[in-house]
Amino acid sequence: MNELIKVEVKNVDGILVTTSNKVAEELGVNHKDLLEKIDGYISKFSRAELSAQFYIPHNYKALNGKSNRNYLITKKGVAQLIGGYNAAVEKAFELNVSYINEFERMENYLKNEFKVPSTFSEALRLAAEQQEMIEVLENKIQEDKPKVEFYNDVTDSKHTCDMQTVAKVLNFRGVGRNTLFEILRNENILQPDNKPYQKFVDAGWFRLIETKYNDEMSGELRIYFKTVVFQKGIEKISNILKQLGYSQLEK
Repeated sequence: MNELIKVEVKNVDGILVTTSNKVAEELGVNHKDLLEKIDGYISKFSRAELSAQFYIPHNYKALNGKSNRNYLITKKGVAQLIGGYNAAVEKAFELNVSYINEFERMENYLKNEFKVPSTFSEALRLAAEQQEMIEVLENKIQEDKPKVEFYNDVTDSKHTCDMQTVAKVLNFRGVGRNTLFEILRNENILQPDNKPYQKFVDAGWFRLIETKYNDEMSGELRIYFKTVVFQKGIEKISNILKQLGYSQLEK
């Protein structure tokens, strides 16, 4: 075997991943084609939480400042995805081996990252570092207090929020309004037209707002339904996203 290909694995919110951009570049394939391949794999999973163990929806900012979608890919996802190119891409096998080695190296590093101090001086140094971290966190709490109060105002309110506001308030990585709609459809909470199933309306998660308007072209009266979310629904959606493996960004 030739010298192994150098690859990069990162720790993102406690999960070891690489990105679909990097894998596409390393395989020498178009990123758009790779995304379609991943989408195809995801569609075959029986539950969304299973696919999150392989591929995590994400976004990145391109050089032109535009936000584009990609995936964070776990160890399982890399094995499945690159393995699918073994026949078409000559270096796919070596690339897969490189990733296996790098994931194992990072796993061992994280296991050994925290060591119990063996001497009194090491214990003192560790205590000082922990105290410094506590002070940083306390300052961060004070800085974030207005944002936290805003979140509490929203979730404690008897009023409703639209889906875009819910996505902003919950602030999960890679989960905007459209992605949130898609997740809730996949979880059989919303119907294909983004209306909630009746049992979730009855449970106090959602409310449908009916809006009537005249079509400017035909003059016909039309009805538009908008899905809005109660406090209970926001909390339930947050729990669902966590169960699916999505990570919540700092508020």
